[in-house]
Amino acid sequence: MQQDPVEAEIVRGLRELGLDWKSTGPGLYTVSLPGTRKLSTECALQLGRHDLELRAFVARNPDENHERVYRWLLERNLKLYAIRYTIDTLGDIYLTARIHRDAITAAEIDRLLGAVADAADSSFNTILELGFASSIRQEWQWRLARGESTANLAAFRHLAPGDHDHDH
Repeated sequence: MQQDPVEAEIVRGLRELGLDWKSTGPGLYTVSLPGTRKLSTECALQLGRHDLELRAFVARNPDENHERVYRWLLERNLKLYAIRYTIDTLGDIYLTARIHRDAITAAEIDRLLGAVADAADSSFNTILELGFASSIRQEWQWRLARGESTANLAAFRHLAPGDHDHDH
């Protein structure tokens, strides 16, 4: 049986990008997109009869300030290419897209996954700061009290208690 030409384009696009990906069934793919703030974004692609659906997990349901977080995400939607921030029934934050089959090429896969990687990575710290500030402050206190490293909290130095010159 001959491979679906659209599926062949998806596979070609994934191979050309050199990303960590795998096929989990006919028309189903998982892709790991590297980042700097969000170290990895897991993305699922599902090719259907009429379109390609994409879903990438960005962050869990915020602990606080839901309205501010969701408003910020909705405003960001106006600036994105082909993808949109969405939430599931638990309030977890995703990037999603639905692209018509006829528009799928290896170049479009590259552009689409690039948009996901950029959006997930560039929004991650803002989502954390808006939706998890209390938890981040508690983490600072816990680590400082125990002499633990605060290196991975550097982006949130302004949320540290007291003296803001912690270099652990």
